[in-house]
Amino acid sequence: MNQSFAPLATTSIAAPVVTRIDTVILDLPTIRPHKLSVATMTGQVLTLVRIQCSDGITGIGECTTIGGLAYGGESPESMKTNIDTWFAPVMIGQDATRVQALMARLGKMVRDNRFAKSAVETALLDAQGKRLGLPVSELLGGRRRDRLPVAWTLASGDTARDIAEAEEMLALRRHRIFKLKIGARALRDDIAHVAAIKTALGERGAVRVDVNMAWSETEAERGMAALADAGCELVEQPVPGAAALSRLMRRFGVALMADESLTGPESAFDLARLQGADVFAVKLEQSGGAFNALRVAAIADAAGIGLYGGTMLEGAVGTVVSAHAFATFANLQWGTELFGPLLLTEEILAEPLDYSDFELAVPAGPGLGIALDEDRVAFFARDGIRRTISLPPASHPAGRN
Repeated sequence: MNQSFAPLATTSIAAPVVTRIDTVILDLPTIRPHKLSVATMTGQVLTLVRIQCSDGITGIGECTTIGGLAYGGESPESMKTNIDTWFAPVMIGQDATRVQALMARLGKMVRDNRFAKSAVETALLDAQGKRLGLPVSELLGGRRRDRLPVAWTLASGDTARDIAEAEEMLALRRHRIFKLKIGARALRDDIAHVAAIKTALGERGAVRVDVNMAWSETEAERGMAALADAGCELVEQPVPGAAALSRLMRRFGVALMADESLTGPESAFDLARLQGADVFAVKLEQSGGAFNALRVAAIADAAGIGLYGGTMLEGAVGTVVSAHAFATFANLQWGTELFGPLLLTEEILAEPLDYSDFELAVPAGPGLGIALDEDRVAFFARDGIRRTISLPPASHPAGRN
């Protein structure tokens, strides 16, 4: 007997869309001047991004630079302006759940601006994690570790003060890997500075250096040989350019790390092809976001290059998304440098991050797993939150953050 069945009724549920993007610049003091070869920082400027969605969920992100335009082509002010003026029209009304598709759309409409793109990608990931009840690390492939070793940068420029600071970090069990910022002084003086600190710490603390591209290739040849003799284990970006790095490779008893030369997967491939580094300093902002950072890490793994979780001295939000990404890496041979929030005198989170036993705990809650202290954010805001573009009020349901 034939039976006919009526088709089942289906209900189409529209995906949540981006309804508003807010940006705010925060000016935060640091515990001490932070001396680099390109600039001396006496404070840090963060640009926070909030992306609100039609289901009432808000995601947060951060874009931060080191030393303003002395380091790179984006500044906190330019990032805010570009997100407000150029990013928002491309993103408003778009599906907030398809993060990579929306970032691809943004990439077609907005050139470069890697740091700003990293911030909006972070906010989208935070919102999607909250929506699904999952940490961002699970959205990035699944975490392999819950805690990350964290190096501390000694950058006062004063040898005795740096030794005292390192001793304090060891006593607090907060850091036992130390990176020294050098390159602003004469080569002889820098080597003496590093040697004195390593002698004082002995085997209790590892010593690495970051030259921020300040040396010529000839200076790098002399400097790396002397640093190896002094007990330094790693030299970060002593010269600009992948070709110069490759000429220095494996000539000295110290590992060579690429940093400024790494601007995303394409540059990572070029460095790997040229055998230009023993280690990659992976930075989310410099890569253009978490997904690009994962691609950089995959290239390094395939080429047998070690990985180090770098920092742009971000505040808490940028640090946490980096921690989520680094927690997914199959290899993280050289640890991380996610100490940015500890360089600030002020806390902007409702609950501070857990730095203990020489490591940072990766938050386990949905999204980034953190919440802002909105009163502190408002207090340190430069001009207050500027609301950029929004849909009509009827499209904004009452919701949750």
